[in-house]
Amino acid sequence: MKFTFGKQDMPSLERAEESCWLLTNGLGGYMSATMAYSVNRGDMGILVSSVQAPNHRMTLVHRLSEELTVRGERTPLSSQSYSDGRAPETGYRALSSFEMEYAPRWCYEVSGVQLIRRCAMEYGANTAAILYTVHNRSGADCRLDIRPWLQFAPKGDAPQEKKQFALTGNTVSAEGQTLYIKTDGGLTPEELTHERLYYAYDERDGRTASGYVASCCKITCSVPAGASAEFELILSDAPVTKSGRTILEEMVERRRQLERQSGLTHEVARQLALSADAFLVRRASTGGDSIIAGYPFFGDWGRDTMIALPGCTLSTRRYDTAKSILRTFLAYEKDGLVPNLFPEGTAKPEYNTVDAALLLINSIWLYHQKTGDTDFVREAWPVLKRIVSAYQTGTHYGIGMDKDGLIRAGEGLAQVTWMDVCVEGILPTPRHGKPVEINAYWYNALCVMEQFAPLAGEDGTEYGRLAQKVKESFVPAFWMPERGCLKDVVSGTRADTQIRCNQIWAVTMPFTMLSHEQEVQVVDTVHRHLYTPCGLRTLSPEDPEFHPTYGGPQRERDMAYHQGTVWPFPVGAYYLARLKVGKYAKETADEVGRQLDALYSALREGCIGQIPEIYDGLVPTFSRGCFAQAWSVGELLRVYEALEEIKRN
Repeated sequence: MKFTFGKQDMPSLERAEESCWLLTNGLGGYMSATMAYSVNRGDMGILVSSVQAPNHRMTLVHRLSEELTVRGERTPLSSQSYSDGRAPETGYRALSSFEMEYAPRWCYEVSGVQLIRRCAMEYGANTAAILYTVHNRSGADCRLDIRPWLQFAPKGDAPQEKKQFALTGNTVSAEGQTLYIKTDGGLTPEELTHERLYYAYDERDGRTASGYVASCCKITCSVPAGASAEFELILSDAPVTKSGRTILEEMVERRRQLERQSGLTHEVARQLALSADAFLVRRASTGGDSIIAGYPFFGDWGRDTMIALPGCTLSTRRYDTAKSILRTFLAYEKDGLVPNLFPEGTAKPEYNTVDAALLLINSIWLYHQKTGDTDFVREAWPVLKRIVSAYQTGTHYGIGMDKDGLIRAGEGLAQVTWMDVCVEGILPTPRHGKPVEINAYWYNALCVMEQFAPLAGEDGTEYGRLAQKVKESFVPAFWMPERGCLKDVVSGTRADTQIRCNQIWAVTMPFTMLSHEQEVQVVDTVHRHLYTPCGLRTLSPEDPEFHPTYGGPQRERDMAYHQGTVWPFPVGAYYLARLKVGKYAKETADEVGRQLDALYSALREGCIGQIPEIYDGLVPTFSRGCFAQAWSVGELLRVYEALEEIKRN
């Protein structure tokens, strides 16, 4: 899918920085900057390398400044805001167009010189390539000067002190780290210079709003009058073996192959298949695959992985990747739980999630439905049995089955559903008790176990009996006939009757407990209170605890995080529920397809081609939080897959 932005989209630096781009390497490393070729977040970078995949990441090259000289007049091509009182660098003014299709492409026009810049990242390596094409029709010689601005700091840790860097040959070294530079321009050392950058998008969220960068070298490329030339700059944490052109061509061909492999036909669906690839990474500590929850802030988490996996891997036909991820989680099961955080270095896994293990069972069901891989079901079966047994008898964090067959979870300050914020000892969204979606997952898991048992050579009757008990308990405990929807939690507190998006999963799991009429009412209630074209609100605006906006310092953000803030990922379940209650009729599919047209503008805003983590609760216009979120992309992929299946049938 091709995204094109012109000068009318960039009348000011603020507007030119509203959208950014992202390239990844399958290890957790990435390239990211704004459309204006600036960094307005401390987590952005031209080379953010993965030291240990996927979460140990270092920002080596934070930005590149570029200056074109024609007839003695110097014009910046890059843009940047500073925190030391300097006027911003305003290269966006010379920018004629920005395009994003497989790779970002800029076109500048300066005094008769046309310069095209493209960026690429090598898959499986911490290597960034920047390629330049210059057409000099100015009637005079021109020169492009490029300066790498360095940090050599952990991702997101904006340095507050000036560091020392030195160029030796084609390498820059500092604090035991090395950056390799390969270019067909002239690489020369310069006096060490420092700048203090300003991060507008970090300041609005109460994060560190400035940080130092340093430069110690310059790359110069000259083009005679009337000539055209191509240059490339390659930055890596290891000696460079490929040309920039090869890196670009391989990246583009790989992305085209991913589109073809997905089998999806709608242009947004094919774009989302490419978007999903950004999150699929290798994990060094387990030797398997994993899913990064979101860029630029998050690592790979168990709950997020299990929610994102069906869309990001199964809907895109990346079955081997799905199997590798599932196998990793099976290997790390402990006391019936699977990790929410994987081990890093000497750290141990953290198991503070009630939903990940149940969603693991669901993901294996969905994987088997796609592949018919019964051998893998048999391989997983002993772990699945331990999970169900532990939930029956009780395990950590207050997770266990009550005498009515329903699952309770949470204790003290341990929030173990996805609405898990704890702020200074305050639980903004207390859900201790019996959460609605957890019990929907539990019933589904029991039904899956009943179906899987014969494949493993066992009798699944008891799983079926327990599932029936859960169903008989669930509806009386959760159904609110006067409101036409489900309680969010059964706890005996006011939180029980708050209208939240979690009930939608009681409609969309493979095995569900409600009648058709009840499902219709749930979908209608969710639409009336929570639906927006960008996602579902986490709390009804009619609730006195509703927060209309998200932003500010950490405490303010956390208090709003699940208290009305719009999340795109649950809207995937909403659309699947709408299709279900509409009995997968063509008319319903057409309606959902029209509603999904809002994604055209959403994919242009924020991180181009990606779906963000969240939006404001009342008026969801600008993306907030992570600019690219795995489960947002994955859940919408599942909707497009369902629509295409309806169309085929």
